Amino acid sequence: MQRTSDPDITGAGSTSDGLRSAVADNRDPNYDVDPLLVNRWSPRTMTGEQLAEDELLALFEAARWAPSSYNNQHWRFVYATPDDDRWAAFTELLAEGNRQWANDAAALVVVLSKTTFDHNGEHAPTHSFDTGAAWENLALEGARRGLVVHGMQGFDYDGARELFDLTDEYAVEAMAAVGVHDESSAPDDEQPNQRKPLDEIVFAGEFTPN
Repeated sequence: MQRTSDPDITGAGSTSDGLRSAVADNRDPNYDVDPLLVNRWSPRTMTGEQLAEDELLALFEAARWAPSSYNNQHWRFVYATPDDDRWAAFTELLAEGNRQWANDAAALVVVLSKTTFDHNGEHAPTHSFDTGAAWENLALEGARRGLVVHGMQGFDYDGARELFDLTDEYAVEAMAAVGVHDESSAPDDEQPNQRKPLDEIVFAGEFTPN
């Protein structure tokens, strides 16, 4: 079965302040921020449904508009879907714990970054930082559409390098599973988590390790 885009999905199950019901039960932002930022979280339970190509590619379109040093756009996304020949190779990269649930994804994505600038070939110090910005755009667009977009570091980084025959000009950053959330079979402990208070992560003028 393939899910097609639903233009009304952003409002599905939302409370009056724009937070989805499950999010509102577990998260309470201290300041007025866009509900989309709070609604994004990383469930694991997916239905196994495939996504229409335009819905999947829309996530990469969102990533495309991220900022980057010198507009170098360091990010690269390599994906496979269950009907691709390389799906098995992508799932084999995953740690066993992640493989158990990510097999129900509609797509697995390997996130890479180009470590050099296009204009001079020199090392780009912010290649990971900029690629992280693109990843967040992708994840937020997935949240807007009500999709699971779950980032992972539990996979074989060296195996990914070998799979794509990467040179030192590219770094392996992360993997992600994208799919349709299966709320009906989610375990009780699968719920949006809270965040550290601002005074633990924000410092005025000087930094105090904690």
